[in-house]
Amino acid sequence: MTNTAWPPVFDGHNDVLLDLHRPEPGKERDFFTSSPYGHLDLPRARAGGFGGGMFAIYVPPATSQPAASPLPEPPYHLPLPAALEQHYALQTTLAMAARLFRLETESNGQFRVCRTAGEIADCLANGVIAAVFHIEGAEAIGPDLDELEVLYQAGLRSLSPVWSRPNIFGHGVPFAFPARPDIGPGLTDAGKALVKACNRLRILIDLSHLNEAGFWDVARLSDAPLVATHSNAHAICPHSRNLTDRQLAAIRDSGGMVGINFAVTFLRPDGRRDVNMPLAVMVQHIQYMIERMGIDHVGFGSDFDGALMPAAIGDARGLPHLLQALADAGFTANELRKLAFENWLRVLRLTWGG
Repeated sequence: MTNTAWPPVFDGHNDVLLDLHRPEPGKERDFFTSSPYGHLDLPRARAGGFGGGMFAIYVPPATSQPAASPLPEPPYHLPLPAALEQHYALQTTLAMAARLFRLETESNGQFRVCRTAGEIADCLANGVIAAVFHIEGAEAIGPDLDELEVLYQAGLRSLSPVWSRPNIFGHGVPFAFPARPDIGPGLTDAGKALVKACNRLRILIDLSHLNEAGFWDVARLSDAPLVATHSNAHAICPHSRNLTDRQLAAIRDSGGMVGINFAVTFLRPDGRRDVNMPLAVMVQHIQYMIERMGIDHVGFGSDFDGALMPAAIGDARGLPHLLQALADAGFTANELRKLAFENWLRVLRLTWGG
């Protein structure tokens, strides 16, 4: 069955902008040309039915080293990386945002930066890649939040207060297995102000890298649906990055959703870096979250270009394999549409309005 049999996928998280901004030496690539490197480009998006998603801006450390080292074999508990200097983070964020907008300009109408759920729906209906400007870790923003206002006017519609390192707003969850996400303190006063400002501007607040204390701070403060764009079920894979049953219930009760992360280390019950993982494990995470939250609260959040993918998916061309595995597990065409893109559109309309 070809990908034309499947609904288009709107994906909660990818890191292709980072890979284009700072590729590994010898692995430079162009978004509009199919490449043997990375997971996502326009030709592979077309081949796999990738219709769009959150295009993350993650600021790597200010060195020539790779942005992140591979996770070790478990057990492990890595220290939080060092905080970033704001001026460097802002300059890098602007450079990567400029790259995102250049993709739109250079795409001949095939790629669009979307600011409303209606624009995303139009793109999905017309075969245009729908890109949402997302920042993963708010180091570029100062305590007065002036940068947030400007970035919003430029198109920012989704924001993670932290990545897995500390900043002036709070603490990320360290990478640890086995471990619960209840590690470290919650939001700072500046972080609480950031949540209220995001609510006022109707910017989606992404909880995926926030530790549990920060998660509950957002849950108490925010009047928007709770969303984790790329996280999995802690009950199946006891990684610090995954969500407990109590967190899943809070997301459900807020009208929010979770995008399942394709990273093998956040999926496998043993936490190993082994790509030879059956897609049944991904189906299990999805079924588990649906049992606790309902079909309207689960979608995809691949982490393409930011994580180690299962061999059965490989890159964006492998999305039909996951949809086929879900269909084989008994998911109906209507349920697949919800998982593929309709749930994201519902949450984005609730968050952004319109």
